[in-house]
Amino acid sequence: MRRDRAVDALRAYAIGGVVFGHWLVTALVLTDGGGLRLASPLVALPGLAPVTWVLQTLGLFFFTAGFGSARSLARHGGRPSGWLAGRLRRLLLGVVALLGVGAAVLLAATVVGTPDDTLAVALRLAVSPLWFLAPLVVLVALSGPLRAAVRRWGLARCVVPAVVVVAGTDLAVRVLPDGVDVPPVTVLVAWAVPYLLGLAHGDGRLAGRRSAAGLAVGGAAALAGLLALGYPVSAVGVPGAGVSNLNPPSLLAVALAVTQVGLGLLARPVLERLLARPAPGRAVRGANRHAVRIYLWHQPVLVAVTALTARGGVALPGLHTAPDGPAWVLARCCWLPLLALVLVTLVRAGRRRGGAVAAGRWTGRRPVGRVRPPDTSGVR
Repeated sequence: MRRDRAVDALRAYAIGGVVFGHWLVTALVLTDGGGLRLASPLVALPGLAPVTWVLQTLGLFFFTAGFGSARSLARHGGRPSGWLAGRLRRLLLGVVALLGVGAAVLLAATVVGTPDDTLAVALRLAVSPLWFLAPLVVLVALSGPLRAAVRRWGLARCVVPAVVVVAGTDLAVRVLPDGVDVPPVTVLVAWAVPYLLGLAHGDGRLAGRRSAAGLAVGGAAALAGLLALGYPVSAVGVPGAGVSNLNPPSLLAVALAVTQVGLGLLARPVLERLLARPAPGRAVRGANRHAVRIYLWHQPVLVAVTALTARGGVALPGLHTAPDGPAWVLARCCWLPLLALVLVTLVRAGRRRGGAVAAGRWTGRRPVGRVRPPDTSGVR
């Protein structure tokens, strides 16, 4: 099967939205003691909340993951034996590398006397993205049965029960008294909706513009209705807010994911023409090849750059200052190219190390490269 360039573009957009979204809404403020504390510009600037609809792209992430699983299963003839182990290995190896390097860096930072609040912030931001892998691993493991269910009963009959569960959980969160914990079932069920859409699209469904338009219009109508019912405007959590659309995922997060999928499929002709050009094509291929590594390392990069520049004791605007106005947002945007450069450098370094190990296949004595065929020119 040929790669679907439009889906590759959506995956690249999804990873870019997550990275730049986190870099914009995560402020690390330099304290009087030289440490760092977390803050959010969404508290001081609630007018930025609609921007999160563009940058909160986890729904597209799960959609493209479902699409990739369907295509990969099709190449394996629908037999999950061996397929699941290989797919999970690619996901989990990056986590192991992050935890190992992160532990070493935190130990070194403790030895050199880094303030405790900075260490706490670094640990929190490094570990927090890992929640995303838990529902993804479960959905990937269930790809075979889910794909069979969509083929047998249809997409709508598989999606509607998940939406009902999310709606019931949202109602329980609002009706039950404070202090009563609701099981976080929507962390899996809510993201199963775009994953199911991806499985269906990978099997050839949702290919027409009518299906894409139906998803976009239906999702947008649901968004408008949910906002009218009092759902928070921000697609991500806001510190101090009583209810979040992302922790746990709410119906608004599901509606936003469906809308983004519909708009993305409608934009297929534009995306294919764009990726036919060399520069955008290379950028999208690189983002797809290293999507998991980019996702895992973007928050540690933010902490590292902020902490290292803070050792000078000077609060740099947009990097160490409190997010209290539009000037902070403008200053933070000026830092984004540096953060992106550091992240790209880190990802490329990891690619070279991984490529060298894979090419050499270490055996304990020396790398084993390509085997030169024997010279048989003199043999008759």
